[in-house]
Amino acid sequence: MRNRRVNLRALVVSAMMAALALTLPMAFHVVGLGSSFLPLLLPLLLNGFLVPMRWAVLTGAAAPLASGVLTGMPPFYPPIAFVMSAEGAVLAGVAAGLFRVMKPRIWLPLMAAVLLGRCTMLLLTWQLAGAFGLPEAFSALGSLVHGLPGVALQCTVVPLVLRLLFERHSLLLPDQHDEQAPVLQ
Repeated sequence: MRNRRVNLRALVVSAMMAALALTLPMAFHVVGLGSSFLPLLLPLLLNGFLVPMRWAVLTGAAAPLASGVLTGMPPFYPPIAFVMSAEGAVLAGVAAGLFRVMKPRIWLPLMAAVLLGRCTMLLLTWQLAGAFGLPEAFSALGSLVHGLPGVALQCTVVPLVLRLLFERHSLLLPDQHDEQAPVLQ
């Protein structure tokens, strides 16, 4: 029964974060902020702190692909949707895995997740640029620099949201008596 409740909670939270990952980029584009703030990845990173790793990785990989199918962004050609899918899976998986081990600390899991997610994007962009006959270093570094405002946003918003959720004993968090419950200091 308890495992069923944890899975249901993880399913609901992951679905909410996936829905946010689909709608947040549209809101950013409407006000002219665009892709440099990485709005699709923000809820996926937050999801990594809220659900078990398998749910975080699955949501992180599926949301960019679903967004590509439903909204056309990120595009499938050039294959940005697949790059963002890999980045989302790494970002959420690293956050989920390290946070469960390092509770109550959030900064190291957050920084490691963002760094490894950006490294994934860098390596995949490098490979794809070569496959498309583009200058690898220029394409990969340009993409990395383009996302720096998003990295700053992730490092600002995620700790604030987690602190707010914890202080309000939010239903988005696992039960406070659960061994997976995040405790922020």
